[in-house]
Amino acid sequence: MKQTFNHVQFLLVFLSVFLLVPLTGCWSSHEIEERSLGVGVALDKGKESMIEKEFDEQGGGYARKNLITSTYQLITPQVASSTTKQGGPQQKSYVNVSETGDSAFQMLRELSLRSDTPLTSPHMKVMVIGEALARSYSLEQLVDQSLRDNDFRPSCLMFISKGRASDTLESKTAGEIPAFRLAGMVENAYRTTRILPPTSLIKLESNIESGTSFLLQNVVSANGEIKFAGAAIIKGKTNKMIGFLNEEELDGLTWITGKGKGGLVKSFDEKTGQLIVYEIESMKSHIEPHVKGNSISFNVHIESEGRLSENWVVSGNPLKNQFLQKVQKNSEKKVEHLVKNTIEKMQKEYKVDVAGFGNQLRIKRPRVWMRVKANWDQTFSEVPINYDVKLMIKDYGASGSTK
Repeated sequence: MKQTFNHVQFLLVFLSVFLLVPLTGCWSSHEIEERSLGVGVALDKGKESMIEKEFDEQGGGYARKNLITSTYQLITPQVASSTTKQGGPQQKSYVNVSETGDSAFQMLRELSLRSDTPLTSPHMKVMVIGEALARSYSLEQLVDQSLRDNDFRPSCLMFISKGRASDTLESKTAGEIPAFRLAGMVENAYRTTRILPPTSLIKLESNIESGTSFLLQNVVSANGEIKFAGAAIIKGKTNKMIGFLNEEELDGLTWITGKGKGGLVKSFDEKTGQLIVYEIESMKSHIEPHVKGNSISFNVHIESEGRLSENWVVSGNPLKNQFLQKVQKNSEKKVEHLVKNTIEKMQKEYKVDVAGFGNQLRIKRPRVWMRVKANWDQTFSEVPINYDVKLMIKDYGASGSTK
């Protein structure tokens, strides 16, 4: 009995000692005060800053080609402490540091020669690539190092900038962190059809590997302000940017794909010329491929339910079915116009499928897809596409007369 008791005591002591081991903390951890947290990165065509030129003149520089300028947005201990001490509103909450070279990895490590707080990437929110760079190099080359880096967040959101990408990481609003602002703006998709479903770094890799053409949200900047303005077209065969869809063309593409969460359709009454606004509450689209011999065509069926949100037609009574039917018809014509312009832009000007027609053909007619996928963008530019739009007003607010 006494021997059994001793065994139990021994086991309890052993377990107590063993449980103390994980309580000692992370032995390989680094204090957060010793790190610079990278929250955003912008890639532009190479352009050395004045500071870099002075460093090169005085220190001799290092062997490189000035192909790319990487701008890193950092939240550093120094920034955090100075913002706290001085009240915040008068201080920037971030620091942007640029490095120019030809190796993304080397540029990142060069920052270690300029700061005592090395950059860490697990909190990276956004990556913005400038138009000039995206036209010159494939996205596969530009994001390769980020995809291989275990520290880099795969959920980092991807954007294209019409202009210098580094400008999108600036803000004139005190206390604002531009990378967080960009990441947050994609959440406004429930209010407009002009915001694409977000593309993360890992989703971008999937798009690149698929070999199909796709879109990335375009962002423009002016005087410290930014705006989502259409989308950049990435050609599947080269993974380079070839052009843009403007805001209305992105509207049309959202109707084609049926991926919108909200937004509006602005049209004008044919009789009075007055404004009418249809607010989208739901939308869906069905792309139906048809194959007859070697001929391929598509039908796009678009449906939406919504409400009459704004009506400038003084003589129009929203409580009367005749008026509502007229509003629906005007709104349908506007959507048809948007869809028509977007299809023409894809087929005639850029000759790329960025709306998922090929994907529907792959799903529903896989054998046909295997035959045409190698040169799908060219084939797509020549196929007939028919479309029909049906909108239904379910709500017209409290305004109206029963007379």
